[in-house]
Amino acid sequence: MIYDKQPGVPKFECTEYSGKSKDYVLLIPIINEGTRIHNELQRAKDNNVSSYVDIVICDGGSKDGCTAEEKLRSLDVNTLLVKQDTGKQGAQLRMGIWWALERGYKGIITIDGNDKDSIEDVPKFIEKLEEGYDLIQGSRFIKGGHAINTPFVRLVSVKLIHAPIISLTAHQRFTDTTNAYRAYSRRYLEDGRVLPLRDIFMTYELLAYLSVRATQLGMKACEVPVTRAYPKTGKTPTKISFFKGNSELMKILLKNAFGAYKPEKEKK
Repeated sequence: MIYDKQPGVPKFECTEYSGKSKDYVLLIPIINEGTRIHNELQRAKDNNVSSYVDIVICDGGSKDGCTAEEKLRSLDVNTLLVKQDTGKQGAQLRMGIWWALERGYKGIITIDGNDKDSIEDVPKFIEKLEEGYDLIQGSRFIKGGHAINTPFVRLVSVKLIHAPIISLTAHQRFTDTTNAYRAYSRRYLEDGRVLPLRDIFMTYELLAYLSVRATQLGMKACEVPVTRAYPKTGKTPTKISFFKGNSELMKILLKNAFGAYKPEKEKK
């Protein structure tokens, strides 16, 4: 089924392999992740993750065959969404969030599709959603979490730049703010003071914005321990280039800190 572009939501194609079966959904944005997404989904299958959530792939237009239907079905994927519009990760997430809210899920969990994150920890996020938290951030840096082979520059950037700025903006301390492994309550995403479905969120703006908006509004937020493991050798799996990508992230951080992404009626 094709969903036409609408305000805040890109045009996309939806292929449902199964109907809604759980209260919560796991959105996995990908583009050309090759065997990495298959390995991640296999770990999810080995740990019975689909008994807790419906697994949904939010594809940005992969051309490497990683979204072949037979393969995704065999790995317990519930639905494949394919963006047919402009934008990167932010657009993929907006596509997934809109579709998930329309389908009636109580909460949304997101995770990268490059096989770095402990997808088996999904139940930790559901537990906190059930306890009434609106934003649950996965962290490799708190007790019980594990940071494996983290590149030194990444480690320093998160600990000394990204996390402090996000924490100041959010008025609550967070330790692993570049980590897209997190969960959001339906209440948070549907609040009229949040409005995540806006076309300004094209790349990494949405992750930064949703990291801070919950606590700014007095909603409950917390961190849960997770593992993020980088390969020992070879190219680091990332879509962020060292110079241009990181400079764009810094611009987003600063704009977020000054309230640039708040709904117009909320800006002062």
